[in-house]
Amino acid sequence: MSISAASVRNFALSGHLRSGKTSLCDLILFKSGKVDRLGKVTDRTSVSDYTPEEQLKLSSIYSTVLNCKWKDNYFFFMDTPGYGEFISEPIAAITNSDMDLIVVDAVDGVQIGTNRSWKIAKKNNLPVAFFINGLDREMADFDKILEQIQESFGKTVCVPVVIPDSSGTSFSSVINILKTQNPSGEAKSYFEKISDAVAESDEELMIKYLDGQKLSDQEILNGLRKAILAGSFVPVFAGSAAKDIGVEDLLNGLIELMPNPLSRNLISKADKKITIAQDGTGIAKVFKTFNDPFLGQLVFFRVYSGTFNSDAEVFNVTKNVKERFGTILLVNGRTQEKVPYLVPGMIGAMVKLKSTSLDHTLSTAHSAPEVPNMIFPASVMSYALTAVKSGEEDKIASGLNKLSASDPTLRLERHPETHEMLLSGMGDQHLSLAIKKLKEDGKVEVHTANPKIPYRETVTSIGEGHYRHKKQSGGHGQFGEVYLKVSPNAAGYEFVNDVVGGSIPRNFIPAVEKGVLEAMVDGPLAGCHVENIKVAVYDGKFHDVDSSEMAFKIAARGAFRDAVEKAKPILLEPIQTVRIFIPDQYMGDISGDLNHKRGRILGMEVEDGLQVVKAEIPLAELAKYATELRSITQGNGTFEMSFARYEMVPSNVAKEIIDNHKKQLEEEKE
Repeated sequence: MSISAASVRNFALSGHLRSGKTSLCDLILFKSGKVDRLGKVTDRTSVSDYTPEEQLKLSSIYSTVLNCKWKDNYFFFMDTPGYGEFISEPIAAITNSDMDLIVVDAVDGVQIGTNRSWKIAKKNNLPVAFFINGLDREMADFDKILEQIQESFGKTVCVPVVIPDSSGTSFSSVINILKTQNPSGEAKSYFEKISDAVAESDEELMIKYLDGQKLSDQEILNGLRKAILAGSFVPVFAGSAAKDIGVEDLLNGLIELMPNPLSRNLISKADKKITIAQDGTGIAKVFKTFNDPFLGQLVFFRVYSGTFNSDAEVFNVTKNVKERFGTILLVNGRTQEKVPYLVPGMIGAMVKLKSTSLDHTLSTAHSAPEVPNMIFPASVMSYALTAVKSGEEDKIASGLNKLSASDPTLRLERHPETHEMLLSGMGDQHLSLAIKKLKEDGKVEVHTANPKIPYRETVTSIGEGHYRHKKQSGGHGQFGEVYLKVSPNAAGYEFVNDVVGGSIPRNFIPAVEKGVLEAMVDGPLAGCHVENIKVAVYDGKFHDVDSSEMAFKIAARGAFRDAVEKAKPILLEPIQTVRIFIPDQYMGDISGDLNHKRGRILGMEVEDGLQVVKAEIPLAELAKYATELRSITQGNGTFEMSFARYEMVPSNVAKEIIDNHKKQLEEEKE
């Protein structure tokens, strides 16, 4: 093997579900001679969709790392899932690529997955190209889809370099505008737009172009590379992966137009420029981990700079520890190939690394800069988990922590208020897959339920409470009496000692506050945490012999509960700020649904061709929203949410919550 970084092209294939990404990947491998048989998703022979879960769904779930040689160049590319709930996979793949190739279906056009891919690429300042796929299909319309792309992402930015040949009665070939001598008609119009973009990329070319001089083929390619890298030009290719039309033009275009790994500007975590060179310090990013049933944990890393050798010592910069490399593997789906080294742009895999996991930076030098962390969205749905068999809670936690180590959008936590074990993710299918893998790999089963809502309680007026704790049981008894006053306090919790005259000795005041804090955990309305309250202890009684810290803690708890019940307590619920991304045609349905969910629409805007609805919705109404939104929009909607604040629960809703709590307490007593 002899590979230079200049000959490498590293890219991700992304886009909406069922746009043909995986079929295109299988065709690339077959055309390059990497595989001797063309894989097909529907036949379950795809090189990319090889896991049992993917073959069952006939759809990508994981990003698959692939590689092949094309002419004198080497492609390292990743097939990413288009289904929104598995968003961590395309984020990791695109973030660690040099370019994002977005595949758009020639019938369905720009969809939510298209916008998602564009946003990820632009967030990481990556060049983008589009491939309009499936032009052989009935109802395919290149001009219509191109118009959608231009309206969503820029009319002057997104320009075709390959268009369908309209000379025949059906789609059977394409016209490569860059390779056509004296283009005419539509091709000529697009060539002029390409020339404009080239001229704007370079001052010398601009002067030459304005003087009416013809730009050479090489000047056009050089200018396009600059414009693409700067993001001012986005090439649009056309073809059909199913019929192998236009794919060769696409692959040649990737070599001629797209940047090689040495062209990339990389900024460190400390916001300093990292020098990229094949003979420089080795720097690589771990962007994916995967548990292989035969090899164990595979750690995938993309090389940004320098050369990494097999059987060598490396440094984990993130953890500040040494690691020992064994044999480096190049992976194509389920197959592996041993290689002696990796150069910039290449993607390798390693097994049996002791300290290295997702998002870590590896280097050949101890003092190397760290590559910035990948950024993933917050989870939007949770399940409360309980073990089917008693005593298996630790096995559940261990198994799910292993899964979440490979998927940053999957999170396991014990809720501090409801005390439930919560598994959070991007939707029901995402969570169901994790639970299925837990059962298969960890041999443990769980019950799932909607999580309890962490309601809060507070007071709206002043209330005074009193409690005397007196108990005699032979020998020393227990005695403590406390008078408290509670009032609303927007600043949070405040405790005040207003006792005068020594009715409660100073050494017992801390015990009174401890009792108050304990009582605040379990409010009188629905057993929820009490907040935004000022508590003043102003009187009480003690006994020289029988008073103790425990007695005053118990008395304080009783007095607090008595005072809160007299201070017009109310129930508070968490309100989430939600941003919903949908195509325009679903606006009416979404607005109506938000009204049913007690939601308040704050505003609407257009972003990358999508309608964005900003609203505030109670968390209690969002338990199944990922599933509901998918149903309303036929899979074309997505949302993100974050905590906003607590608000008063409407009286009719609060009554139901309080009644349910009382009923539960009665059942527990029985």
